[in-house]
Amino acid sequence: MSAHDHQHGLGGERHASSGHQHASPPAGFDSAFAIGSALNAAFVVAEVIYGLTANSVALLADAAHNLGDVLGLLLAWLAVWLGRRAPTATRTYGYGRSSILASLTNAVVLLVGVGGITVEAGRRLVEGVSVADGGGETVMVVAAVGIAVNGVTAMLFARGRKGDMNVKGAFLHMASDAAVSAGVVISGLIIFLSGWAWLDPVTSLIIAALILVSTWGLLRDSVNLALDKVPEGIDVSEVQTFLASFPGVTEVHDLHIWPLSTTDTALTVHLVLPDTDYDDDFLHDVMAELETHFGIGHATVQIERGDAAKPCQLAPTHVV
Repeated sequence: MSAHDHQHGLGGERHASSGHQHASPPAGFDSAFAIGSALNAAFVVAEVIYGLTANSVALLADAAHNLGDVLGLLLAWLAVWLGRRAPTATRTYGYGRSSILASLTNAVVLLVGVGGITVEAGRRLVEGVSVADGGGETVMVVAAVGIAVNGVTAMLFARGRKGDMNVKGAFLHMASDAAVSAGVVISGLIIFLSGWAWLDPVTSLIIAALILVSTWGLLRDSVNLALDKVPEGIDVSEVQTFLASFPGVTEVHDLHIWPLSTTDTALTVHLVLPDTDYDDDFLHDVMAELETHFGIGHATVQIERGDAAKPCQLAPTHVV
């Protein structure tokens, strides 16, 4: 008898015991998170000190951004650690969804930082606060250090970016930050050569816009994952057609696909096989094919005979 209080004559719900593994970062990435967080934290302190000294809102804006990077790295590291913990009697799926909460928190913090940057830059444009003498030169030097810090941090994650989405995200984030720091260097050079102090808050607004664009996508994707939206790259109709193509399957219903974490995907489905005896080989093939073709590593399949006298209560498409 299933949790929905309906039983079908072929053994109810079956779950494959093999054919899937939960992804986790390759060994050695704990040190990458530690080194990357420490480097970026130290750089944030330097940017704040020199930003205040040079009266540069561009440096302070970049410091706020990099503080978000530190938080993001720490949250990602915590999520990786939690994801390694075994399931418990009360958390039967483990702690994989902590990675979704980490990305959602990171997005919200970054958006708050964008708001602060925009307000301060607007105030300085209106009030006409100038960069201190030598400020442009200071901006250039500190931002150039930022290129090195973000570049080194990105390289720490480079070798794992193709095998794990979280590691890839850390790599791309650090690499884009190096590009943002390069923009700050260019503005500092122009200020140094021309004395155009107004370029400093304008640059901070451009940085804020870039952060907003990238963070909005992160926020959207994090909210979608938190609300159990089908992960990007998986077409539900394609999965349904694929399952219906197995020999003996006459109907596919109650199909659900959702993220267990930022790297793992789950599926539940009812398959109607009225005239075919199934065995563990059939289930094993279904699980293996789902993982191979769609990257779905945690699938639960319920087999039904399709007895008209005992119809499945979850067969109608509008029933969840």
